[in-house]
Amino acid sequence: MTGHVAPAGLIARSLAESHATLMQVAQQADAVAAVAAPILATLAGGGKLLLCGNGGSAADAQHVAAELVVRFRRERRALPAIALTTDTSQLTAIGNDYDFTRLFARQVEALARPGDLLVAISTSGNSPNVLAAVATARQLGVATLGFSGTPGGALARSADCCYLAPSAVTARIQEAHIVVWHAICECIDAHFAD
Repeated sequence: MTGHVAPAGLIARSLAESHATLMQVAQQADAVAAVAAPILATLAGGGKLLLCGNGGSAADAQHVAAELVVRFRRERRALPAIALTTDTSQLTAIGNDYDFTRLFARQVEALARPGDLLVAISTSGNSPNVLAAVATARQLGVATLGFSGTPGGALARSADCCYLAPSAVTARIQEAHIVVWHAICECIDAHFAD
């Protein structure tokens, strides 16, 4: 078989960076517990999670919503979670009739109620449409939870609580976020298990 061979040194460096970041995440159990608390409280209280983000963070929003509605590792009742990234008719109508900044805020306005939790994901912490969703949620009296990288940007200042992955590199932040989410899903499974 002919073709290009991936440079082993580049791969080793990427894997080593990922490992180093995840080793730091492993030292953040208290910070992860702090963001898990409002999630568990919302779900136990009958509220729903609304999740939003762009690009890889949009994929994380969908991933997490699926883990809650379906299940993670243990059998339990379905839990209410909506990724605001999935309805192409709404997304294109909002983008066309308003603008991209209103993409999530308009959905929050329609779907969020006190007792719910908006989960806003932005690796930079400065995504305008994510920040607009947080602002709308706060106007409606809806709690907000951020997921970002370090230092967290405007999201860390505007969300009620914010998890900051220990990196400023987008790929490492995304890897940390999904590891943290899986740890939170373990807690959710334990709390709601049949």
